[in-house]
Amino acid sequence: MTKPFLHFVRLGLGAALVLVLSGAAFAQAQQPWRHGILAAKDDSGFLFMAANRGFAEREGIKLELLQVKDDQVGLKALLAGELESYEGGVQGAIVAAARGADVKIIGCHWLVVPHGIFVRAGINSIEDLRGKNIAVSAPGTFPEMLARATLAKYNIPADAVKFASVGSDRDRFAALAGGVVDAAVVSNEVQPMAEAKGIRLLVAGAEAVPQFVRICQFSTSKVLSERRDDAVRYLTAEMKALHYALSHRDDTIALTREITGEKPDDPRPAFVYDNAVKTNAIDPTLPIPMERLAWMQDQLVEAGKLPRAGDLSKAVDPSIRAVALAAIERGH
Repeated sequence: MTKPFLHFVRLGLGAALVLVLSGAAFAQAQQPWRHGILAAKDDSGFLFMAANRGFAEREGIKLELLQVKDDQVGLKALLAGELESYEGGVQGAIVAAARGADVKIIGCHWLVVPHGIFVRAGINSIEDLRGKNIAVSAPGTFPEMLARATLAKYNIPADAVKFASVGSDRDRFAALAGGVVDAAVVSNEVQPMAEAKGIRLLVAGAEAVPQFVRICQFSTSKVLSERRDDAVRYLTAEMKALHYALSHRDDTIALTREITGEKPDDPRPAFVYDNAVKTNAIDPTLPIPMERLAWMQDQLVEAGKLPRAGDLSKAVDPSIRAVALAAIERGH
């Protein structure tokens, strides 16, 4: 074989190798980041901002949102490898991590609970809930835990009421309005229409249990190791999107209407937005409030969901947030 021919073969193999490596890099860059998110409602302008207003795309990540019915579904999908991350109530993740599951809290953005216990006419105090049916979601989810913690604060044992597992916020409100249940844990998005249906807020969760954290972000150590750069890009996009949403009322409310299909005269998107801003409910830096998470773990122990409190640091990975926040502070 002549030297010129060997040189040609080497060049050809080198070019092919470059193409293969380039193709692999391109495929990796195009690999979607699948994120689980609770079914869309009147806070959608905040929660869908990163995906629907180009923030993720500008960070170089293809963000795909999968709406899930509740926290349990999101957690199961994450552990099954069907998602790279999900956001929701923290209680399921704490329990799963304590049992050895690979789940990591990587940041929390909605720190003030917008939910409360709403009731029908005739129920005028927490004491009046004894013997009544309260609509929550599945056992161990955020609505049930909020109801239990609120009752405990007022010295009412959980077995003094009857918990009914009823789907989403809107499902629970419909059950309450239809007289199927006596009370329901529902987001404050229903307040603009509650009075007309003979329903009122009995106790706000933010007042009864101010330590409660509403929404955190979760991933797994496997994902954070294999796709660390993408994880940083994802959290960076979320931080920038939330910061934008908090300072752009009209666009955030408009996005909520796009996602939910609600009409311009529906007061709920504006009510939820204004309440979130007024109460400083959202922190775009995605902190990890360990003291409040420890309090929530204690509630899980009291409710019998955990045998004892464990080392929460094993359920947390603050490193991704730290890198994303540093990049933003540098003006990235």
